[in-house]
Amino acid sequence: MPKNNWMISHHSRRILLALVLMIVVLALPTYLWMKNTNADLAAQHNSRMSPVIMIPGSSATNNRFNQLVDLLNKQTDHKHSLLKLEVENNGQIKSSGWISRGDNEPIIVVGFENNHDGYQNIKKQTRMFNRAFAEISSRYNFNNFKAFGHSNGGLIWTRWLELYYHDYADEIQIKRLMTLGTPYNFAEKSINHPTQMFNDLVRGRRHIPRSLSVYSVAGTEDYDSDGLVPEQSVEAGKYIYQKRVAHYTLMTVTGNSAQHSDLPQNKQIVNLIEHYLLDTPTSQLGKDGNGLNEVDSQP
Repeated sequence: MPKNNWMISHHSRRILLALVLMIVVLALPTYLWMKNTNADLAAQHNSRMSPVIMIPGSSATNNRFNQLVDLLNKQTDHKHSLLKLEVENNGQIKSSGWISRGDNEPIIVVGFENNHDGYQNIKKQTRMFNRAFAEISSRYNFNNFKAFGHSNGGLIWTRWLELYYHDYADEIQIKRLMTLGTPYNFAEKSINHPTQMFNDLVRGRRHIPRSLSVYSVAGTEDYDSDGLVPEQSVEAGKYIYQKRVAHYTLMTVTGNSAQHSDLPQNKQIVNLIEHYLLDTPTSQLGKDGNGLNEVDSQP
């Protein structure tokens, strides 16, 4: 072989080798990214965790449901671990407690440094909750969950479903929502006097997932109120959820401990959570003699 031809052939092989190496170098990050992404999606898809995420009402901290969780754990063989988050005004998230290994139905409580009442604060708290939900869902890779909100916590859940849930809906499903003493029309006793918040929630209802089952629970201490929230304001939630979600159920608890601030510790409420919200109900309703009226409405 002539010397020049040998040099050309050798040069061509060097160019070809360089091209192959360049392709490998460029493709490797893409391959690793796809591998990690697929692993994350597989972990999320295969996750058996289905947490119950709770939001307390105004002026309450992330300790609001401590007694409720204790009561739940006393009534069932399955012990729910408890993780508590607080979203600070600067956006930082503090946590306490933990999720036990093997606990497929832990309880996660999200509270706020800004826990004041009022529509403007509820808007802020909804944004703060979305920040916490993004962190929770990223850290624990669950693909479904249940939601619980006491008082204004139910308003935060409703606004979040209307404004933010679509960002997660392809990968994470909300199965059930229970709201407790939630003032959908604030202190108004008549739907003929709608608040701005109520009008906004009705207007945004089209974004609420149709597959959702909603349980709205009212307490009545004096026939038409739980001592703080009018029963009619709780009932106003039907104009937001009824004929939109798969199932909407309105329930009224009467009798002992039906006052607004006592509701989360009410044994009848604990039974309702077990029976309707959790994946593995174990108790029967009506053990403590409290009254319960239930209306189920489908779209």
